[in-house]
Amino acid sequence: MRVEVKAKNNAELLKKLDSALNGNVTEVYINLRPTKEILVWILERAPNVRTISCPPSLYPKVSKRIIHALSQMGIQLLPEGYPRGRPRKYGEETVRWLRSLAKSGVPPKEISRRTRIPLRTVYYILQRTGAQHGRRGKA
Repeated sequence: MRVEVKAKNNAELLKKLDSALNGNVTEVYINLRPTKEILVWILERAPNVRTISCPPSLYPKVSKRIIHALSQMGIQLLPEGYPRGRPRKYGEETVRWLRSLAKSGVPPKEISRRTRIPLRTVYYILQRTGAQHGRRGKA
């Protein structure tokens, strides 16, 4: 059984974990950084837990010793969820198309006209992805 517990602070999280966890729980998601105190709290109340997950932004802040100790007990600590921030407007397929046009020698202005993507965005995508585009300077 999977349990998701979200709270604003550690004290609130511990209270919610207390009521949500039992012997049937095998997966736990928490939205705060898993500290030693929180992990002990989880393991005491859900002895059959095999997976504990947290947001990807907090996972790097967890001690390697904690991750290693959990893995020795047969418990995985995993980052889970979607990265924060605004989603990209143009997908990978569009980016590949822009890059292939640029590699075949089509100038950015023409790429912008064909794809109806603003010229500034075309330059940004080509620069970000490392695609070469030719600019004509004054002779």
